[in-house]
Amino acid sequence: MHLSGSPLDFIIAFFGGLLASFTPCVYPLIPVSAGYLIGSAQNSKIKGLFLSLFYVTGISVTYSFLGILAVLTGNIFGKFSSHPAVNLVAGALILIFGLFMFDLFHFNFTLNLKFPVNTKGNYLHALLFGLISGLMISPCLTPILGSILAYLLITKNVFYAGFLLFCFSYGMGLIFILIAVFGAGFDGLPKPGKWMLVIKKAWAALIVLSGAYFIFTAIRRF
Repeated sequence: MHLSGSPLDFIIAFFGGLLASFTPCVYPLIPVSAGYLIGSAQNSKIKGLFLSLFYVTGISVTYSFLGILAVLTGNIFGKFSSHPAVNLVAGALILIFGLFMFDLFHFNFTLNLKFPVNTKGNYLHALLFGLISGLMISPCLTPILGSILAYLLITKNVFYAGFLLFCFSYGMGLIFILIAVFGAGFDGLPKPGKWMLVIKKAWAALIVLSGAYFIFTAIRRF
């Protein structure tokens, strides 16, 4: 991605979020959130669509806020954020997150999420649940989100950071929208299997390569 941002960045972020939803850590959490959405929709596809949109928007707002905070944190220090040392640290963090996804280090990202099911939840409730669940799911996405936030730390475009993570969140939330509209019987979801590990390793390789690139670029600038 270019630091200045481009339309392609947001497309990549969307599909990156979609792939993230198929990782072994996130994928098992889908039925938990889907149970709340399906129960609240009460067999109405239209209501299911809007509830899921509010829910995913809540997640998107949470992650966009984290992205904006990362940029503002860098901007507080002015030229500090563009110093090669910052690029080096960001690259090291990204590299470490990638190694986490390769299971070279072990850290417990599991969560016990409980959402109310079979309730009459309204759109405000769905939005609030999205805001909260964005934080609750984030430990499972720590390697991916951490890498993105480390990258955004050295950018200086608040809107770019916010919209990038907004697109990422909507890519990750596409499955929730499909399930909420078509119900629990939606047949578009593949069964869990080894294919999820392949996606996880692909993410890990991408993150490691990105971290190595930032480290190499930072060293050249010293």
